[in-house]
Amino acid sequence: MKIPVVIFSGGQGTRMKEETEFRPKPMVSLGGMPILWHIMKIYSHFGFKDFIIALGYKGDYIKNYFINQEYLAHDFAINIKTGEKQLFKDGRKNRDEFHITFVDTGLETQTGERLLRVKKYIDSDLFMATYGDGVSDININNLVEYHKNKKVIGTITGVHPKSKWGLVVSDKNNIVQEFRQKPVLNEYVNGGFMVFDKKFFDYLEPREAIEVALDRLVSEKQLAVYTHDGFWSAMDTYQDLEEMNRLWKKDPKWKVWR
Repeated sequence: MKIPVVIFSGGQGTRMKEETEFRPKPMVSLGGMPILWHIMKIYSHFGFKDFIIALGYKGDYIKNYFINQEYLAHDFAINIKTGEKQLFKDGRKNRDEFHITFVDTGLETQTGERLLRVKKYIDSDLFMATYGDGVSDININNLVEYHKNKKVIGTITGVHPKSKWGLVVSDKNNIVQEFRQKPVLNEYVNGGFMVFDKKFFDYLEPREAIEVALDRLVSEKQLAVYTHDGFWSAMDTYQDLEEMNRLWKKDPKWKVWR
């Protein structure tokens, strides 16, 4: 049975007001395409092409983008009176084989409740979930196999965050040797890319973030962590967006697809 991927796409992205005032955060452009598209390309590269997008803030923007994707990518003609459209593909085909279920999960709903509201669209014993602002060169197949072998209800992906500040490096005499600008830290944080048994729904409650339910799994030793020491980045601020767009031009490590 296919394993669906739930993508949390309902937040307002208040720390990126420059970009999110008129569109939802997952639709902020990275290399000319929404970061949501990049996330979906990562999963689909490993054969996971069934997505459930948990909508909220400006959810219609996301719906309209995918509904009109063919017309955004190609030339077309339209008869305004009849509404008849003619698409000029010039032999090109849409390479994205996504199957998407769009679910309105509320404007200010917490992530745990958003997950509860998409439950009726999940038929498989396993499902995945991630946030709509993070990309990685993670091997999704390895993640799923790891989860199955651990025989737990949930698995999160542990990634190394970057410090928001430059670090001061000094010698034993407190003479500064160098400044390290936003170094990658040794500790792990939850980078999204999560796998769950359907039993996880029993741990979710309305009006709660998903992290509260994860704590419940921790108390029962039912949460594993898949440590990923490769590339990971989240679009949390406008500065993150600028850095990720620079990487896209030079070395987009999360571009695992061809």
